[in-house]
Amino acid sequence: MATDSTPRKTPEDWLLAAEPEKTRGRFKVFLGYAPGVGKTFSMLSEGIRRRQRGEDVVIGVVETHGRKATAELAARLQHVPTREIDYKGTLFHEMDVDAILDRKPQVVLIDELAHTNITGSRNAKRYEDVFLLLDANIDVLTTINVQHIESLTPRVQSLTGIPVRETVPDWVLDRADEIVISDLTPEALVTRMRRGDIYPIDRAERALANFFRRGNLIALREMALHRITRAVDRTLDDYVKRKQLGPHWSVTEKVAVCISARPQARDLIARGARLAEGLDGELYVLHVQNPQDDNPDNKRTLEASLQFAVNLGAQVVHLTGKNVSSATAAYITEHRITQALFGRSALHGLRKYLYFLAIQRFMSQAPHVDLHIITQEIR
Repeated sequence: MATDSTPRKTPEDWLLAAEPEKTRGRFKVFLGYAPGVGKTFSMLSEGIRRRQRGEDVVIGVVETHGRKATAELAARLQHVPTREIDYKGTLFHEMDVDAILDRKPQVVLIDELAHTNITGSRNAKRYEDVFLLLDANIDVLTTINVQHIESLTPRVQSLTGIPVRETVPDWVLDRADEIVISDLTPEALVTRMRRGDIYPIDRAERALANFFRRGNLIALREMALHRITRAVDRTLDDYVKRKQLGPHWSVTEKVAVCISARPQARDLIARGARLAEGLDGELYVLHVQNPQDDNPDNKRTLEASLQFAVNLGAQVVHLTGKNVSSATAAYITEHRITQALFGRSALHGLRKYLYFLAIQRFMSQAPHVDLHIITQEIR
């Protein structure tokens, strides 16, 4: 009997053949809340694991800051030589993005995403170099601390009193395929500092009295955890939409305040803001457009209420639809809102009946949401 000399495909071969062709690199971010929590160590560890699996992994730039364990890991991977740039008579070493593009590895490790390149570099910011590499179908592993995220920088500066000079726009992290938090308790981080594992011992006490104060570390860690929760919820949101799963799939609490052009709307928004703050959630203010909004008095009242919402950090959403309850329920279901607030004044007769009919319709169309009906005084 004749035999087929063609080697049989393994299950792994079939899986690779079935996957769509990869056209862009994957972007993975290691996020920390302070120097020394282990971002670079974790990034290098993953690079070594991927190298052991047969992938072509190189280091574009890694800052060891004199830490022995980090330097030992970095020595186990190939480095693409940095580029020397003469700026005002001083030589600086920057990551050579063109050399990495020519080398075309499968994976490149790039430390300190928020870094500003020296004048004369191809791009002004390191994250711009990263996107060039991603577009060239090269996977990028990178690191960043939470204080360098642009929207959080003012809070960090107010908290610590230390200026943050290098930032990354929030949209950069929103484009990451994966964000991993490098976490360590503040107590453990302080212990590492006192041992000289982060900075030399002669600098440790000064650092512990400034940026590394325990209160600062607790607050920075909370910011990082909140940011990673946002990333998880965004990833879940993509998964839910792709798989067409139910609206009850959610991680972050989302509070929606449903308002009209009435003066009581401000009190309702304030109530929703307190609830969102207590739940550490996101605040939305929803308004379904109504012909009565064109009345000059109503228009001024509505604009003032919406500005009040913006001042409180709410995301203002304008909806359209013939039926207020149905339009609101559709948005709340699509965006997986977890808490909804409606106002109720002292109603009588037909108006009372129509109000409760609308609430009943809303509840039937958005059964997953926790509904809060807030009694308000008529003004």
